[in-house]
Amino acid sequence: MLAIKCSNVRKTYPHFALQDVNLNLAEGTVMGFVGPNGAGKSTTLRVIMGLVHQDAGSVQVLGHSMPAAQRAAKWDIGFVSEDMRLYSHRTLGFHLEFLEQIFPKWDKPYAAELLRRFDLNPEQKLKGLSHGQRVKAALLTAFARKPRLLVFDEPTTGLDPVARKLVVDEMMRVMEDESRSILFSSHNTLDVEQISDSITFINQGEIVASQDKESFLDAWRRVRLVVDDTFTLPNCNSIVKTQRAGHQMVLTVSDYNEGFAAHLTQAGASVTDVERLTLEEIFIASVEASQAGQHAIQGEAA
Repeated sequence: MLAIKCSNVRKTYPHFALQDVNLNLAEGTVMGFVGPNGAGKSTTLRVIMGLVHQDAGSVQVLGHSMPAAQRAAKWDIGFVSEDMRLYSHRTLGFHLEFLEQIFPKWDKPYAAELLRRFDLNPEQKLKGLSHGQRVKAALLTAFARKPRLLVFDEPTTGLDPVARKLVVDEMMRVMEDESRSILFSSHNTLDVEQISDSITFINQGEIVASQDKESFLDAWRRVRLVVDDTFTLPNCNSIVKTQRAGHQMVLTVSDYNEGFAAHLTQAGASVTDVERLTLEEIFIASVEASQAGQHAIQGEAA
């Protein structure tokens, strides 16, 4: 079953457009949604939440059509974004008591545990919290509702390393319940690599690549070669980037296999090293390929 299904979603603004966004999040999985500033991450998440109405395409969330059935869907969605505003002159405890009265699945003991774990004081007013404390407070309100789907827009932005680890650890605890799902955007590829089952890259309003994490990490390689002056690189669609300095050549490859190295050897190259790429390096290479008019990876996350 799919927790989220976006099909050919478009949204046009005067200076930006989402272009045929297709995104599938399977129930019980975590998807990291990665892209540079202005790529369309927040717009996509707001379309999914029904906060922005798409111009074309369809969005299904927990079996509900968005935005038409957003009221029914949102009972089971916890959403946190950078620009969320709680009542600054009210205490955190006020917010927790208020939400407990609204949401039938509110877990009061769990909320109390998160208060302790996040080192938050329920008697403190929101206006007195630091940025990191406000982020943790907003995340607490989403976690304690025990929703089937969590949608986070940059949930660890502005957090120090200790606080970021607390949040990431809590996201991993949530996924111990296989009926729950998380979609989160992030600039931090280390967080994405740590907890995601699948990864989607977006750039300039277009999905650049979407695949399960292990396939991403396993397919990409940096291949180092020594070549002579007469060497001609064989034509291969999986070569995303080529760098050459004299007799040294470095290839970035999006669909590596052992036969690839043998093919280069037959062409006259000497393969000196084959290295795995980090998720950050894969993301940069995918975006650069997209900007150059290529498609580094084909596919859609299940």
